[in-house]
Amino acid sequence: MQKQNYMTIDGIPVEINGEKNLLELIRKVGIELPTFCYHSELSVYGACRMCMVEDEWGGMQASCSTPPKAGMTVHTNTQRLRKYRKMILELLLANHCRDCTTCSQNGKCRLQELAVQFNIDRVRFTNRKQQPIVDDSSLCISRDESKCILCGDCVRMCSEIQNVGAIDFARRGSKMTISTAFGIPMAESNCVGCGQCAAVCPTGAIVVKNDMPHVWKALSDPDIKVVAQIAPAVRVAVGKELGLSEGDNEMGRVVAALRRLGFNEVFDTSTGADLTVLEEAGELIKKLEDGKPLPLFTSCCPAWVSYCEKNYPELLSHVSTCRSPMQMFASVIKQQYATSSKRVVHVAVMPCTAKKFEAARDEFKIGGIAQVDHVLTTQELIRMIKEAGLVFSELEPEAVDMPFGAVTGAGVIFGVTGGVTEAVMRYVSSDKSAGALRAMAFNGVRGMEGVKEAAVKYGDKQLKVAVVSGLKNADELIRKIKSGTHYDLVEVMACPGGCVNGAGQPSGTHEDAALRGKALYRADRMSNIKRSEENPLMLSLYSGLLKGRVHELLHVHYQGKGGCDHD
Repeated sequence: MQKQNYMTIDGIPVEINGEKNLLELIRKVGIELPTFCYHSELSVYGACRMCMVEDEWGGMQASCSTPPKAGMTVHTNTQRLRKYRKMILELLLANHCRDCTTCSQNGKCRLQELAVQFNIDRVRFTNRKQQPIVDDSSLCISRDESKCILCGDCVRMCSEIQNVGAIDFARRGSKMTISTAFGIPMAESNCVGCGQCAAVCPTGAIVVKNDMPHVWKALSDPDIKVVAQIAPAVRVAVGKELGLSEGDNEMGRVVAALRRLGFNEVFDTSTGADLTVLEEAGELIKKLEDGKPLPLFTSCCPAWVSYCEKNYPELLSHVSTCRSPMQMFASVIKQQYATSSKRVVHVAVMPCTAKKFEAARDEFKIGGIAQVDHVLTTQELIRMIKEAGLVFSELEPEAVDMPFGAVTGAGVIFGVTGGVTEAVMRYVSSDKSAGALRAMAFNGVRGMEGVKEAAVKYGDKQLKVAVVSGLKNADELIRKIKSGTHYDLVEVMACPGGCVNGAGQPSGTHEDAALRGKALYRADRMSNIKRSEENPLMLSLYSGLLKGRVHELLHVHYQGKGGCDHD
């Protein structure tokens, strides 16, 4: 054993193999040190001090910010460290709202979890919690300052990964808080509604906006016909929280659960994705043939569209005029039931918080009427299933309803980064053979990387495409384009990894998101229709319901609103 490659953790020799901090090395040997502020994809902040370790001389240091060194000896579970961690937890609880039973994060709160782990059965300090200070202005998220523990996760996510910077630390000392600029409501800030701040918040200080009461009310009204559409990424994210495995494709059980909850008709948003492929690919081809300026940016992600409106309005002419799959399909659904004897309420089940404000945008209203009445995130759907007492794992899978029952693998893969691009490439590719289709899986658009590039042959041209997820990556790509790099098509998803990692999904690791993405590709392989243009439903829609109304129902011209505020 060579000394230069090893250090000692709790008496165990451990090899150092490129780990950037002690915390990574400690977790490698099966010791789960507690943390609030550490996320591997974010910068090291070191504020919570829960991950402190003790060295051989009695010194204490934060393992998240200390690089491992050969010959170092540390202890992770001394009496002194246990006392120290309990003290931190007591101090946090003394300044924290303790209405745990009515908190939406009850059972998932990191502070609650660690209080149980460290057997905190009393808090010796006076509870100095504030009264709830709730910012409910956004349609996407809710903020309660009284639940914030100043871990900084939301600030770093908003700035470092999303490049938005809507929130930051304000004031100093005991008066420190996390706030928007000048304390304005979230809806008036430069927030784009991506919700990634809520995805990393450990205590419920930032949570997904709750629209469940509106949906329950509609389901209980006998005079209302409630119709649902389910986004591709939802089916691979519900399983783990409902007693099954992470990444399993549970579309059949989701359909069955929605029917048990009282939904009258249930459809698959992949139908809308197929429409998007046909319209977006057609738009790209027309730009190529007319010699119009490129690239064409995708428009499926509302947080990206909002980011573009607020930061690069000059690029809006490059953003596809196609409505998102949710909005395309919503227009079709509302037209399908336009003559219904009952009032139709359309609910979209989405992995995304930004879809909540997209549904309310004036640009998507037809005759002044919103096409999506309510958006439920995957998290909200899971809570409704639990509230109804449904044993999800015992439900028999069911199929979606007609007349929109035909979907393709191309539509299903929209839920993962690169999926939109691959679906469009399948359409525009000159080679329609089965071998060419299989080869597309290896051309560079698949995978969870934040930036990917690929090429596809269209006629005698070689189209250059880029795929980005995470808005900071999008920003860097835009700067690259402005400096002269050419792309024909650019897919942008605000959430790292795409919709499988949307803020409306149950929180998970990067590995969880990758499992979800792989499950969508498996669903694609099992689909007997791989290309959107081969879906027979498309022909019937274009020759029927959409005839003469394609632009009205499937396209949009943004007016530059770009926010996530109330109407």
